[in-house]
Amino acid sequence: MQLPIEISYRGVEKTDQLEEHIRAKAERLDRFCDHISRCDVMIEHPNHSQHSGNPFRVRIDVTVPPGHELVAEEKQAAHEMHEPLSKVINDAFKTMERQLKTLVEKQRHE
Repeated sequence: MQLPIEISYRGVEKTDQLEEHIRAKAERLDRFCDHISRCDVMIEHPNHSQHSGNPFRVRIDVTVPPGHELVAEEKQAAHEMHEPLSKVINDAFKTMERQLKTLVEKQRHE
């Protein structure tokens, strides 16, 4: 990636393991699109005072020249309250990978 990956945490404790997992997933995005200029990842636990469940939310913002901004957001539904944060992160990156594949295909045909 051309620029560093920016990772933000809100209501989630930052750990080395979590940071490494996110960076590894973000670096994989280069396989789908080699000209990404920015990648911002936000990990959020909006109701962290709540004791029932873990409603995590993961948002990924990627900028691809010339002027394309892609957003992938994953959050747990009520029936998924006990899914680990790593699964929510993986799902968000899978969504972003699909969006990047679609964008690269469009750019090749233009």
